[in-house]
Amino acid sequence: MSMSVDKERVPVPERPPEERRNDFDEVPLGYTPEQAMQEAERCLQCGEAPCIGGCPVEIDVPKFVEQIAEGDFKEALKTLKDYNAIPAVTGRVCPQEEQCEKVCTMGKIGNPINIGKLERFVADYAREHNLEETPEIEVEKVKKIGIVGSGPSSITCAALLAQNGYQVKIYEALHEAGGVLKYGIPEFRLPNEVIDHELEYLDELGVVIEKNRIVGQNISLDELEEEYDAIYVATGAGSPRFLGLEGEDLKNIYSANEFLTRINLMKAYKFPEYDTPITDMDKVAVIGAGNVAMDSARSALRLGADSHIVYRRTTEWSPARNEEIEHAKEEGVKFDTLCNPIKFIGDENGWLKEINLCKTELTEPDSSGRPSPCRVEGSEFTEEFDGAVIAIGQQPNKVFYENASGVEVKDWGGIIIDEDTRMTTRDGVFAGGDAVSGAATVILAMGDGRKAAKSIMDYLK
Repeated sequence: MSMSVDKERVPVPERPPEERRNDFDEVPLGYTPEQAMQEAERCLQCGEAPCIGGCPVEIDVPKFVEQIAEGDFKEALKTLKDYNAIPAVTGRVCPQEEQCEKVCTMGKIGNPINIGKLERFVADYAREHNLEETPEIEVEKVKKIGIVGSGPSSITCAALLAQNGYQVKIYEALHEAGGVLKYGIPEFRLPNEVIDHELEYLDELGVVIEKNRIVGQNISLDELEEEYDAIYVATGAGSPRFLGLEGEDLKNIYSANEFLTRINLMKAYKFPEYDTPITDMDKVAVIGAGNVAMDSARSALRLGADSHIVYRRTTEWSPARNEEIEHAKEEGVKFDTLCNPIKFIGDENGWLKEINLCKTELTEPDSSGRPSPCRVEGSEFTEEFDGAVIAIGQQPNKVFYENASGVEVKDWGGIIIDEDTRMTTRDGVFAGGDAVSGAATVILAMGDGRKAAKSIMDYLK
């Protein structure tokens, strides 16, 4: 490595906004090998390596980055896979800027190393050049583990257990595996073919995925316990939150969950080639400003709508990633900030036609640490919208825990666990991910899955 280090990171090529706003193809193009090596060479290989502690699954970041700098992409993938079963996914959707990159030593003198984009590069390059290898499973164990849900937390838990020789079966309620990765994230951020390929790794490890099986509805927790030595519950947070406003039940008002599921999983943007449509909408208000809101607004734009983010704070207080906000702005999403809906107004046939809104102003911080938005008296106004998407957060689905005696939950529905062992209040049943924490990030859910796998192995010993 040279003595002098570039302070600026190597930019990642992207498709131009005027092109990408018209389709659902992926936006960032990813690094070339030369670009990846150039970016990796910026790493200081510092002794402290705070980036490892900043990663919820504790990837050995300096090691895989150094292997990229040396051009050894196959070994870089092996290093990643020791900690992360789905690097092509996390390299795209993990908020590295708030985790490993936030504490990167290089960030003290320049731009932090672009760890996320390097992770994506390694996974993509390995997939395209057939460099992947299935690890040898050293010990064949007779213990069986059942996993409820097939999202990122479940995938991580299943992979680690299978690598250690346990028999694992995943139960997925939907007709496709992947959980929130499949139904919640648009293909312009995370292509389905990438998810499907990463899931093939589980198949190679011997993990069985049974789809269209709703635990708590067409199979009970009691039945699972008869078959398995331990159970991991990672059912996610797929139940939407609503505003509770008058007119919220009008037609063409979607929860973000339904809106994105129709688009991502049911391919509504390819209607009538696929059966599930989204009604044509000329002007859409997306209420909220998190990553889900950005996904919804950018999807609405691609469906031909005049797309607006309606947010009660200013953009600087948005919980969305800066990258997603910038992409939305570049593509033409409009940001109506310091603004909040009061009432939804419909036409004589029950379709949304207008939203009654008010201006807001920011006051003292609330429990989130962000300034509280307060209604400005006398600022009410009405604006025409024929579509709306409510994107103000998600909560755990009740189908599982309402039919799982002995599994206790908090008032808002999060499953109660022992933080050290990840075990629920029912012996032998563990839980993690959004079903415990509420809606969070993919990588945090994966961290839970990793901890749970280790706890399950300790429990079964």
